[in-house]
Amino acid sequence: MTVEKHIRVKGSSNISWKDAIVQTIAEASKTINYLSEVKVIDQTATIEDGKISEYFVDIELTFYIDHSSI
Repeated sequence: MTVEKHIRVKGSSNISWKDAIVQTIAEASKTINYLSEVKVIDQTATIEDGKISEYFVDIELTFYIDHSSI
């Protein structure tokens, strides 16, 4: 039987929304095994002097539950 869990995480980048997503997944994968899917929930940014200064993402990550470790 396959069991999945979904968690919502937030991340940021000074480069782009894409980079924020990639960096957030990379950071989450350091402590969460078996990541399988990502869903972008929201994208926002802060603006300074008429330009975007930081990009923020809310993403939902899906990962498989490892029954062998139970």
